[in-house]
Amino acid sequence: MPEHEPEAAQPSRPPRRVLIFVTVALALLMSSLDGTIVATALHSLQHGLHASIAWTGWTITVYSLGLVLMLPLSGKLSDRYGRRRVFLASVTVFALASLCCGLAGNIYVLIALRAVQAMGGAGFTPSATGIVVEHFGSARDKAVGLFGSIFPIGSMVGPILGGVFVTYWSWRGIFLVNVPISALLIALCLRFVPADRARPVERQRGLDIVGMVLLGIGILAAMIGVTYLGGDAASPWSARFVAPIVIAVLAFAGFVRHIRRAAAPFIEPRLISGRGFAAVNVINTVYGGCVGGLTALIPLYAINRYGMSALASGTVLAAQGVAVIVMSSAAAFVLRRTGYRRPMYVGFAIVGVGVLVLAVSPVGLSPYAWLACAGCLIGIGAGSSSPASRNACLQLAPDRSASLAALRSTGRQVGSISSVSIATAVIAQTSDPGIAQAYVFAVAGVLFLLALPIVARVPEHYGSW
Repeated sequence: MPEHEPEAAQPSRPPRRVLIFVTVALALLMSSLDGTIVATALHSLQHGLHASIAWTGWTITVYSLGLVLMLPLSGKLSDRYGRRRVFLASVTVFALASLCCGLAGNIYVLIALRAVQAMGGAGFTPSATGIVVEHFGSARDKAVGLFGSIFPIGSMVGPILGGVFVTYWSWRGIFLVNVPISALLIALCLRFVPADRARPVERQRGLDIVGMVLLGIGILAAMIGVTYLGGDAASPWSARFVAPIVIAVLAFAGFVRHIRRAAAPFIEPRLISGRGFAAVNVINTVYGGCVGGLTALIPLYAINRYGMSALASGTVLAAQGVAVIVMSSAAAFVLRRTGYRRPMYVGFAIVGVGVLVLAVSPVGLSPYAWLACAGCLIGIGAGSSSPASRNACLQLAPDRSASLAALRSTGRQVGSISSVSIATAVIAQTSDPGIAQAYVFAVAGVLFLLALPIVARVPEHYGSW
């Protein structure tokens, strides 16, 4: 039984749709802000809580770990219990955890609370996507495509807002600011987002606990192993790397075997490796997660290779953010003319060229302008392809939109953490980190261009779905 109803039966008044989109977009913006705002407060956290930089860094790491582990579960819960319910529950958990983070008295409590905060934040993207799919009818493709312009805004504003709080108030402000925003979100959701429709009977089966545990162990072990490679004097032959990777491989193998046999699997096999789904999942991990991870290292590259100041290196990505916002917004509105493959081919090719430009020494420009132009190229490519990559899977199974959004976010998180860990592992082993990072960009750019044929396996589609 399909979950969505004909468009005529849906609440389709333009004001209602606008307010629904504003509500879910505000949640996504808050989530993206929280992913970057903490980085600017690490020094203040270290002194305020009398902790080492290693422990304060865990406030970022544990949040990413929590997202990766909880995203698949939140997608499953959204599909089973209703998107509005999960959205409200996620905002509530996120708000309470943020309040407690702002009141934390030591670093260990703060780290634990950041994990709880991730449990709430993991529900935003799947439930928000499901809400849009349910209530936007034939306009759902454009609305989902516009999500790509929200995250860059948070990524740009986060560090600035964090700097303001740390400078003029306290590190506690970076967490406490989420409380009034969450209260507004709850009020908007209760007022403007329609109540969930009754779930189909086939959804009311017990949760696949075994599948959850196997997937969680696999993701966590893989991330621990890959993250180890980013440490000083790390070796791929060390037991600290080999052991978690072996555990991850066994857990993933067990997970695949389990979901193929389970009556109600945690994630349906076809959503992972089915026709069309597999290609899009790989694309989202590579061109979404890996590209995002490498882009986040551009400020470090600016410092290591060109000796830029921390302030200059922090602003060098502004052009990229603006390009993503502009191009993803424009691409969302022409998606029905371009289809999915064309913007992916063009966008991913531009991304590959932009990453290659990073590796080349500046020609006729200052290092700052050269890196800004390279970042802008990456932003143009990423923004152009974002609406297509977001919609490509959703149109194949609209009734599983929350689970698919969760899979997409999970893939991006894994791709980002993997690319950062591998890049930092290479950099840590050399005496000239700037040149080493240039080689990383060169190899990555070539690989991104070589991976373009994967787009041919993405099901082409024009029009609404």
